[in-house]
Amino acid sequence: MTSPPTARAAWFAWAALGVVYVVWGSTYLAIRFSIETMPPLLSAGSRFVVSGLLLCLAVLVFAGRGGFRMTRAQFATSALVGLLLPGWGNGLVVVAERDVASGLAALLVASIPLYVVVLRRLIGQRPPPVTLVGVAVGFVGLLVLMLGGPVAGAHGSAWYGPWLVLLAALGWACGTVAGSRLPTPPNPVTFSAVGMLVGGAVLTVAGWGTGETVDLAEVSTRSWVGWVYCVLLGALAFSAYVYALGRLPVSTVATYAYVNPVIAVLLGVWLAGERFGPAQLAGGLVVLCAVVLVVRAEHRAGKPPPVPEGCR
Repeated sequence: MTSPPTARAAWFAWAALGVVYVVWGSTYLAIRFSIETMPPLLSAGSRFVVSGLLLCLAVLVFAGRGGFRMTRAQFATSALVGLLLPGWGNGLVVVAERDVASGLAALLVASIPLYVVVLRRLIGQRPPPVTLVGVAVGFVGLLVLMLGGPVAGAHGSAWYGPWLVLLAALGWACGTVAGSRLPTPPNPVTFSAVGMLVGGAVLTVAGWGTGETVDLAEVSTRSWVGWVYCVLLGALAFSAYVYALGRLPVSTVATYAYVNPVIAVLLGVWLAGERFGPAQLAGGLVVLCAVVLVVRAEHRAGKPPPVPEGCR
């Protein structure tokens, strides 16, 4: 149980949660900017490899070599989560954002807690009835979002773009459930670093295998800024997330699941000129309300909210 923080510690904890809100909410726009002139799989793969190496350096500095101690089972879990979260989940989001607005992608990704509840039910757990109601409401919202018409991404729009994001959210949910049920390294930063390195390596190989190449002379300044933002601020946000999780109630930290999409939509409209129709805004609002309902219902039931603790 999280111990009551002092006033100073509470201020730092809330500041850390604010970093998670802003950085993870703005990552979707940074991805959109990065893939304007960068190939999606190689940009995502290199981003996670560099971020993973930075986290490894942080482990060495603050925990020494002992911070990397883990059993084979713990390493296997880290690798599996890396395949499912940054590999499958984030990789498909990056590909989809060529044809899906960053704000719309964030709203669709907000469905992850809904998928997690369904997966938990499939493996025999019994979520509270209110949670199941929230899931049903959420999928109605997703249906409205999907029928609301395309919103262009970095290179245009395509009918399959939103479906790729939903498939990405399923992968992220599978990784979340796996990471919560299988043995993990004692150091959460090590856990994330291994996952980033494995997922980044898979995405890089996939990029090469599909014929992606990088012409550095053709990469725009805005794409570089987006890529560097994801590398540096992504690692910072994960550290802030771990800090906040250790000092604030889990249900409070879990609010990022429905704050991030709001920030992503606002930034997309402000900085990328993204536009949403009434149906899409209504569907997004229904999804966010459903996520709030699920997170609060799980908290009242004494269970950790079904939100991902992964690599953004």
